[in-house]
Formats: sequence, C-alpha cells, structure tokens
Amino acid sequence: MHSSSPSFFPVWARWPRRAAAIFAALLVSASLGQGMETLKPYLPNAGATAAPTDQTASATEASPGIAPATEARPLPPVVRVNVASQSYNFSQPWRKNPPVLRQGLGVVLTDGRILVTAELVNNHTYVELEKPETALKAAAQVEVVDYDANLALLAAPAAEFLQSINGARLDETAAVGDRVEILQLESNGTPVRTPATITTIEVGAYPVDENAFLLFKLSAPLQSRENSFTVPVFKDDSLVGLVMRYDPRSQTADVVPSPVIQHFLDAAGRQPYAGFPRAGLTFSDTRDPQLRQYAKLPNGTGGAYITKVLPGSPAAAAGLKLGDVLLRVDGKTIDQDGNYEDPRFGKISLAHYVSTVMQAGQKLPVVVWREGAEVQLEGTLAPRDRPSMISQPYIFDAPPKFVIVGGLVFSELSRQYLREWGPDWPREAPLHLVYLDRYQSELPGDRGKIVFVSSVLPGPNTVGYENLSHEVVEQVNGRPIKSLADLATAVDSPTGQFHRIKLAEDPGLVVLDVEGSKAEEERIKRDYRLPSLRQLDGAE
Repeated sequence: MHSSSPSFFPVWARWPRRAAAIFAALLVSASLGQGMETLKPYLPNAGATAAPTDQTASATEASPGIAPATEARPLPPVVRVNVASQSYNFSQPWRKNPPVLRQGLGVVLTDGRILVTAELVNNHTYVELEKPETALKAAAQVEVVDYDANLALLAAPAAEFLQSINGARLDETAAVGDRVEILQLESNGTPVRTPATITTIEVGAYPVDENAFLLFKLSAPLQSRENSFTVPVFKDDSLVGLVMRYDPRSQTADVVPSPVIQHFLDAAGRQPYAGFPRAGLTFSDTRDPQLRQYAKLPNGTGGAYITKVLPGSPAAAAGLKLGDVLLRVDGKTIDQDGNYEDPRFGKISLAHYVSTVMQAGQKLPVVVWREGAEVQLEGTLAPRDRPSMISQPYIFDAPPKFVIVGGLVFSELSRQYLREWGPDWPREAPLHLVYLDRYQSELPGDRGKIVFVSSVLPGPNTVGYENLSHEVVEQVNGRPIKSLADLATAVDSPTGQFHRIKLAEDPGLVVLDVEGSKAEEERIKRDYRLPSLRQLDGAE
C-alpha cells in the first residue's frame, strides 16, 4: 500500500508501436525524479527518489564532522563480510557476468547471526566473515534474504568465531533530532565514527522500485572507506539501522531503520519466511473539496481515497473498491493525507502500519466510506505474489529463463532484463517493454508472462530476421503463449513443415523450417558453448 496521485491508467491493447512508445515516454519522463548518486562500491544503490516527508527536523544545524576514533572506545559488535558475487547476463541469458568482490560490515546480533543489507549478498557464490582486529576468517551462509526490505541474515557454521563478540540490540527510541554515529573501518581495522543527525522519519522508496517502507534520513558528511557496502548506524550501543543510500551532494543518508529490521527478524523466526505484507492498493489524499464532494464526504471527515485495487490482492479479497475512502484501519483513524497517529513516530503513512507493524497472515479490519455511508470490511494481509507477476521487479540468485529455436532467442519480460540498459533504462530500454512492465497491473488478469524475441543468432535459418528483436509473441503453432514453458511445448509439437510464430507487432508472422531449426541446434550449441538451448528452471 502506498500513496499516489490520481492518474490515468490505460487498459492494454495492441497499440501501434509508435503510439505506445510516445505514450510510454511521456509517462516515464513525467514520473521520474532526480535521484541520489550511486557511489558503488562504497555506498551502493543511491537511485531512488524520496517520498513525501512525514517528520522533518530543522536543517539549520551545522553538518557534523568525521570523527576517527581517538579515545579507547570498544568496537561495536561488527565483522567484515567479504562476498564473491557473479550476476547473470539477462541480454545473453546463457552467460554470467564477470565475478566481483563486495565488502561490507555485518552487525552481530544477540542470537549470533549477522545482519547485512540484501544488496551485499545478491547473486553470491561465497560469503566470508572476518574479525577486524585479528583478520581471523570463517565461511558464512545466507540464512534468510529479503530483497524488498534490503535485509539479509548470515550464519557462521564455526560457532567459536563469534564467541568473544556480544551481540547488538536494536534501538527502540531514536527520533527526529537525535545524534547517532555511522560506523566505518579503515583497512587496518581502526573504527571511523561519523556523527550524524536524524533529520526525517518517513515512508520512502527502497532499492526495489515498488517497495515503500519506513526509513530514517540522516545528515552526515560520510566519506568512502573500504568495507562500506553495508554501513551500520548506532545510538550509544544500540543498532539504529543500516545505510542503504548516500547522496554526497546533500550529504544525506537513507537508512533501513530498526522497526523494519525487527519485523524482518520476527518474520525470519517463523518458517516458511513470509516477508512483509501488502494490502494491494494505492490511495491519494482527500484535500480537494471537489473530490470530497464527489465522494460525499462530510466536512471534518478525513480518509484516503482509493485510486487502485490490485487484482488478486488482500484488498480485492476484502471487497475494497476504486473510489472507496479509507476511514479507519485496525481501529486507527486515517487523516486526509493517508496518515495515522503512530505511538512512536506521530503522523506517518498508513503504509508503515500495514507493511511493518502488521505481519503476513493477520486479519486487518477496515472501515471505508462508500456512497455516503460507512462500510465495514476485513481482509487477511499477505506478501506480494511475485512469481505470478507478469514482469518481476527483480530476479537474483537464479538464472534467467530462455528458449532458443532455430537461432531466435526467446525470453520472459522482467525489470531485471530492462536494467541491462543501465541506470537510465526507463528511457533507453525498448519503450513498449517498459510500458508493459510499468503498467502490468492494467493487463488482463489471465495475460500470463510476456514472452518476446530478445535477440537473433546469425545463421542460415535466420536469414531475413537479423533485425528482429523485442517483439512480443502471441502464438506459436496456433497455441497461445503465456510463458516460455508454453512456447517450448508448442515448438515440441509442430503441426506442419514450419513453426508459425505470431507476433503482436510487425512483421506479424515469423516462419521457421522445422527440420532446418533442428539442424541448427548442434551448431549453435558448439559455437556458443551451450549445454542446452533451454533454461526453464530459472527464478520463480
């Protein structure tokens, strides 16, 4: 659940390519803000724009300075975490990208597990722990990872490795205006403590685009150091959170705060891991007097206007509808901006209560204003069913799916594929695919996955199709295509001399000789060193 301004969501049809591209470009350019600058490998993923402020401290204080440890203060319970990682190449899905080494600081918790950001360990091949003072090393395993909340838990099989380290407790008191410390390490293990001030507590964007959770904003002149892929923040001896973004221009850091971490730890204690729940709706404020009049809201009544209910979501199952006004959620009164009164943070977005205070599987009673009267409803909160999404927002730790037929490479649409075009992928990637990814919730509920021709391998069987790319597949050999598995089944059951591949746009129809396609298989395997022309066991 997150807030949004009322907007027009078009229903998918087979638009002409040029019209769809122009419309998608307008939508993308209107929605993208100027985000934070990335400082990989020091402080990664500084790319998302901030959400509207819920709490803000005065910005008149002078910026705190860097404070290398000069007094004999004990080192907080942290270890170095060294990660060997190798991501998959989604534009050439049979290949992997070159391996990289990431380094960060992990916070040892009271139960002996180590907390890091999920970004540190995505696509990992090996994880190693290292004591800063002695350089003693031990292998580690990733126990639980949540890419939505950007958190992961590690375990050290060698129990004696952490025997001398007392675990950190989570902070329960940090508030706007509090002074905290960001911890980094020099290469020799000397701690570098940067004083910082909590300036804002709000619900804002996390690295995965569709996620909005509670975050703390800090003001601090943070400098790059080794082992800075994950950077912890402490208040006295308690963990306030983990830095996930830093903007050197404004000297502000976005932090995954202790309430989100606590929810993650609570959920990790129950198997299977359920993650963070969603209601599956968007809402806008009700400040517009004309909107209030349209919704028949009495004067003095708050509430948030529901602008969208995702099909199959807990909100849809509970009976919420477009045009309902949320008045109360689990007994919490919702004001005209979609906020409720939190006992710790004061006025804060309803999204925090649903996603972080509540747990997946809990009942959520709601009261809505519908057609001039109050209506009581109840739903059961659940995490987003990502495998069922038409285009998944991320795919880590699993290979991309693909099928090669006669030299044509077929893939399934995902945002991970679109990100192959770099940081400016919303403008650089094929715009009709960007459009389908961004507005996938507007597609028919039975649409299934978007299967398309991602590339063409040159050969005698693909003469004339060399420039064919990113065309969406509708049918193969008369069968509707809603997944790569459907395509593989259709190819395995030809109905004549030719495979008939029906595309959504020009050229409309592609035909491949069945025997010629089979003859190409061995050459393609040999030339491209492929053990198989299919990978259907990728991410789910």
